[in-house]
Amino acid sequence: MRRVASGLTALAAVVALGACTPSAPRERAAPRADFLVFYDYGKQGQAEAAVERAGGTTVSADTKLGYLMAAGSGAGFEEAVGADPSIVGISPDRRIGYATTRPATARPTEATRTGGSTRTKEAARTDEAARTAGFPDERAFTKTKGEPFASRQWDMRMIGADRAHAKAPGTRQVLVGVIDTGVDGKHPDIAPNFNRELSRNFVTDKPKDEYGETLDGPCEAAGCKDPVDVDDDGHGTHVASTIASPLNGLGIAGVAPGVQIVNLRAGQDSGFFFLKPSLDALTYAGDIGVDVVNMSYFVDPWLFNCVNNKSDTKKQQLEQQAIITGMQRALDYARQRGVTLISALGNGSTDLGHPTVDKQSPGYPKGDEKDRQIDNSCINVPAESNGVISVSAVGPSGRKAIYSDYGDEQTDLAAPGGDTLDGEGTQATRSILAAAPEHVLRAAGRIDAKGEPKGADVLKDCTGGTCAYYQYLEGTSMASPHAAGVAAILVSRFGKPGKGGVDLAPATVEQLLYKTATQKACPTPREYVYKIFGQTETHACEGGPSDNGFYGHGIVDAWKAATVEP
Repeated sequence: MRRVASGLTALAAVVALGACTPSAPRERAAPRADFLVFYDYGKQGQAEAAVERAGGTTVSADTKLGYLMAAGSGAGFEEAVGADPSIVGISPDRRIGYATTRPATARPTEATRTGGSTRTKEAARTDEAARTAGFPDERAFTKTKGEPFASRQWDMRMIGADRAHAKAPGTRQVLVGVIDTGVDGKHPDIAPNFNRELSRNFVTDKPKDEYGETLDGPCEAAGCKDPVDVDDDGHGTHVASTIASPLNGLGIAGVAPGVQIVNLRAGQDSGFFFLKPSLDALTYAGDIGVDVVNMSYFVDPWLFNCVNNKSDTKKQQLEQQAIITGMQRALDYARQRGVTLISALGNGSTDLGHPTVDKQSPGYPKGDEKDRQIDNSCINVPAESNGVISVSAVGPSGRKAIYSDYGDEQTDLAAPGGDTLDGEGTQATRSILAAAPEHVLRAAGRIDAKGEPKGADVLKDCTGGTCAYYQYLEGTSMASPHAAGVAAILVSRFGKPGKGGVDLAPATVEQLLYKTATQKACPTPREYVYKIFGQTETHACEGGPSDNGFYGHGIVDAWKAATVEP
């Protein structure tokens, strides 16, 4: 359902990858030979026969989700396999998604909204305006009782998390899985709640893409497999921090500072996501008893996945069918085993109930994009997949953030995600502050040789000889973990002993999230006009006060979750 908001470097990587558009057609370095072949449940044998007839070989089978890992080659392999009536989709086993968050200083241009690769002159001008107007002078803030940067966490005050900490901080029996680019498990403001033993990395770094262009870059670890406590992007670390940074007198506190974080890495260093790692992360979460997962990303290469779009080739249609089917099966598998599924809605400023054009797909490898007409039968995955709770973003004033996707059928909840264009003229910082990996900030030139931050959006806190870094980011990726943290509070309060610690049925968690959310009606008039540095953009809100396209069932409320009666 959602497009993700990405962290420190994910969007920058996407922009960089798309910055050099070749003037002549590029040749792929080598054809892909591995495929995920999804079949109707109960028809594995027929599917294997179809692979063999097409000249391929079945390497392995996943009976949980009903797909084969197959090796094949030659033009027309996918079409030949897909022609068998037992096959419901086939996708190359390659990167098919990315996290799409905006740095706190970026205006939501068409490129940044949708994960596009083109920056405009207008974006550069508004970036500079955001740097000067979006962040107050450091002296405007003072340390308050509790976490040193608590005064900067308008997001926690908006949802009552600051009050909920004393009442219901969450229990260590609750496991929250972060399906993302990784988690810096050694960050001082994450380490106390990081479960290294259960964490897994389901991806292998890929230095170059199919065209030989730089993708993840040189591998940092043997075999290009990073340890489970590493995040070379920063997005997953920011998400994990918002959910569960502990009450330790350092930096910030998360929504549920008493629960445990499990890294379920499915994203590359560059911010892209393979389909198979997403499937593996979800099934593993279900198998080990994870209670809540946060998915601040969308699965690509298709921004919108269509079953039978006339502008797509048969091979492209089969790939989109595989994404829709495969992810739905994995989501169902996890949910049936007690995992509450939370996802970011997306940063495209798009009414997902009325999409019209997709100019960003297929988004990988860069340069393969085309323009195509779409409609509401095409879905964003996992945001519009069944059983997923989708979260839009609001700014400090409580209005829907300009970049946030929306839709009467698609938006389930809203949460603070930040908006540098919201609340101009106040001293409150308008984005979300959370932990950032030191090595990522250094690599991006955001920390000087002495270890001091460069720029108002990066902060450093030192307590008792321990120093840690934090960064302001905005996006629906930042909103979704607020909802995941509130869900963790509810599981902590009402869960019963079960696998992994405690269990609470996802349907019950969903009902309680809606029950405790603060309802917010559509604006009046419903066609809300955003003013953007001399320009305007209009978003139309549909639905009533209890459920609408901007805010869903309302803005999540940690205090109500901590005090609501069963």
